[in-house]
Amino acid sequence: MAEHNDIGKQGEQIALKFLKDKGYKILETNWRLGRNEIDIIAMDGKIIVVAEVKTRQSNSFGEPEIAVTREKQKALVRAANAYVRLKHLDLEVRFDIISIILEKDSEKINHIADAFYPLLR
Repeated sequence: MAEHNDIGKQGEQIALKFLKDKGYKILETNWRLGRNEIDIIAMDGKIIVVAEVKTRQSNSFGEPEIAVTREKQKALVRAANAYVRLKHLDLEVRFDIISIILEKDSEKINHIADAFYPLLR
């Protein structure tokens, strides 16, 4: 597996622990439908949280969250809509980004709740 895949998997494990420690209930990890994938689906109270995890080794090229482009947001919304339909859920959905920078002996986590809103089109 490529090093960037290892870093991504490490970041997802850190994000899972972070969310669990905050009291979130993890429903799914790496949930996939076709080409669309959601890194983490969790419950925060009665809200479904669709979390995209972005991990980097530095912020030399900007913060990791800037990699969640408008196209990625659209893909996450499509996947979330499919998940809600398939599971027959009638709950509010929130889109979060968990940005992680892995430094030599530490990690910097930035949890951006309500990072974006689905477009109504």
